[in-house]
Amino acid sequence: MKILSKEEIVEKLDTKVFRMLSVCADELGLECYVVGGWVRDLLLERPSTDIDVVVVGSGIEMAKSVAKAWGRGAYLSVFKNFGTAQVKKGNLELEFVGARRESYSHDSRKPKVENGTLDDDQKRRDFTINALAISLNSATFGTLVDPFDGVYDLEDRIIRTPLDPDVTFDDDPLRMLRCIRFATQLNFYIEDETFESIERNKERIKIISGERIAQELNKIIMSPIPSKGFIDLERCGLLELIMPQLNALQGVETVNGRGHKDVFYHTLQVLDNVALHSDNLWLRWAALLHDIGKPATKHWDNRHGWSFHNHNYVGAKMVPQIFRELKQPCNEKMKYVQKMVDLHMRPIAIVDDIVTDSAVRRLLFDAGDDIEDLMLLCESDITSRNEVRKQTLLSNFQLVRQKLVDLEERDRIRNFQPPVDGNDIMEIFGLEPTSVVGELKAMIKDAILDGEIPNDRTAAYELLLKKAAEKGLYPIKEINL
Repeated sequence: MKILSKEEIVEKLDTKVFRMLSVCADELGLECYVVGGWVRDLLLERPSTDIDVVVVGSGIEMAKSVAKAWGRGAYLSVFKNFGTAQVKKGNLELEFVGARRESYSHDSRKPKVENGTLDDDQKRRDFTINALAISLNSATFGTLVDPFDGVYDLEDRIIRTPLDPDVTFDDDPLRMLRCIRFATQLNFYIEDETFESIERNKERIKIISGERIAQELNKIIMSPIPSKGFIDLERCGLLELIMPQLNALQGVETVNGRGHKDVFYHTLQVLDNVALHSDNLWLRWAALLHDIGKPATKHWDNRHGWSFHNHNYVGAKMVPQIFRELKQPCNEKMKYVQKMVDLHMRPIAIVDDIVTDSAVRRLLFDAGDDIEDLMLLCESDITSRNEVRKQTLLSNFQLVRQKLVDLEERDRIRNFQPPVDGNDIMEIFGLEPTSVVGELKAMIKDAILDGEIPNDRTAAYELLLKKAAEKGLYPIKEINL
């Protein structure tokens, strides 16, 4: 990274918004700075639309002045209890706060706040790369204020705290997760003393709410190479505290000289593979949890070695509890992840054998509109070091993909609804809701999925009459076909 000169910084700040901020600050007689992540991203030449502004004085008064000067379309929100304000216009969002100093009690991450100087405000920041400030007052416009050499840390790609990391993390334990998150997002390294402090203070994470932990985990998962974050979480001991089910995947057990692959590192490879092709957060969660049931199903026998039978089913049953613990949404998003975990073995079972129409129809029926996501997850799950087997499986997956297209065009199986349903069956035979109705309905579904009859109402009706007669049932009413 090239360190920008003051002239280059001034050139980048020479916009209507920052000139407006400068004028408003001078008119109010306030020291005014753009700080934190926006400055970091400016120097890294990363896009950013959220601008944090610190004034030595009242941030709320500054925000009111800016909203008025910005004119039509500017929306002001004031948060008096926190001494902050926000002004939005278009896709830009300005956050205003007065410079402050903070002090913490041991049992809370909510600080006692007092008015302070810029120096006080920078000292309370989490990392040196987030403690950077640029003056917006006209006399010093574009001057970089960097008391902790954050620019050099950007250049060296290092994450470290401005002050003693033990104090930083003890004051606000969420910063430990933020440290790993920033290192993952930016592909930076955590300075040794800072990382060792996370190891020492890891138990403090227990006072952080599940919601805040989930927010940081989601940002790690959505990083370009999410495995980096989870490896750091495991190394420092945080993973065992916030997600013990994932931590339990690591390690290799050996019996009679035969071991199995390390499921933890395999899982992270699958997650990275999915991340290369999809920004779907919940598909990435499915990749992270796809083998979560393996520790509970691991079994050794002398004939076949290691096995993990039904780990997909067991893993799917674990998903709701994991989502509740992590305060993730227990709605359709959770059900989607559960579905992906449950079905992730199906395509590989098909390609390992003869790729039959019947097996592909059933896969399409069960996956529905999520079939493309499932196929991506399963292809990402191929991490074998045996290149011949790997290429064979990938080639067979292409056969499955083509069959999915052909069968969907011909048989309309995706989100399939039986052409003769349970209500029809009860009406035709004068039945009450009983197990016989369910058996006849399942028989029609299986016949269509197995390719015995086409997916249409006439064929289904004719088969129904035949199978019902075998059970001694005869129609009392005809239905429209």
